[in-house]
Amino acid sequence: MRRLSNVELMLLVTIALWSLNLTVTRYILTHGLEPLTYSTVRYGLAAAVFAGIVLVAEGSLRLARRDLLHALVTGLVLYVNQIGFVYALRSTSASVIALILGATPIFVALLGLGRRTERLPRRFWVGAALSFGGVALVALGTGGEVAGNATGILFGILTAATWAAYSVLITPLLQRYSATRISTVVLAASWVPVALTGLSQTASQDWGIDWRVWALLFFATLGPLVLTNVLWFRSLDRIGPARATLAANLQPFVAALVAVVLLSETMSVLQLAGGALIAVGILAVRRRRSALPHDISEARDPSASR
Repeated sequence: MRRLSNVELMLLVTIALWSLNLTVTRYILTHGLEPLTYSTVRYGLAAAVFAGIVLVAEGSLRLARRDLLHALVTGLVLYVNQIGFVYALRSTSASVIALILGATPIFVALLGLGRRTERLPRRFWVGAALSFGGVALVALGTGGEVAGNATGILFGILTAATWAAYSVLITPLLQRYSATRISTVVLAASWVPVALTGLSQTASQDWGIDWRVWALLFFATLGPLVLTNVLWFRSLDRIGPARATLAANLQPFVAALVAVVLLSETMSVLQLAGGALIAVGILAVRRRRSALPHDISEARDPSASR
């Protein structure tokens, strides 16, 4: 067996943290914090952490004027994504949202084809179909529990579509700036409308919540947001959004495993089969670098374009 590459390790850590974050966020939103209050505190704290890292390591947050406008637009897309994310988890279960997010690679592929930035061979579509079939099996394996709130499902679809758009939009900026600098600017750009939209909820928020909610909030900020942003951006820079988001199809199965361990839930045979099919689909699109001529220069020296 060959060893996992750095990109594959980064994606696995990212997917694990994202999967755990679905359960964590669901718990936070059902135990005291309002959705937009949660987003306001979380994104504000994350933007401050990133700003501190960049100022110490790089000494500047400056972007070229054209890139700044690009980053601001990307931040607005992330704002819509965050609205969809918190209200999806407020309205329905984390497992349902995890299943819906399995559709993200399809949105990415369609966006890439529309913008002519991705050249996706037949092997990609076969792998995507297999992975999506695996997501369907995981869904069937949950039985009636998948019949979630219709509003939550719509917000879940919005979350998947806007995350795909965000991943595609952010990729060109990573060729000129560090992941931490882009994270600072984009998170700050998304935090402003989140804070403005959530003023009413934040003003009326009861801050006397359990200490475990605060602990989970800090975890959700430093792990699934700060750390995963860096890992995800570097993965996008190395292999492109279509292939990176395809790996995210593991998330529904990983989320189910987290529920088994932390909530003592059971996992059906269909869910296990679905997880295996998701993995097969991802393996089907893994290609050697030499088979992707347009990625060779970045694969040899990821820092050359910075």
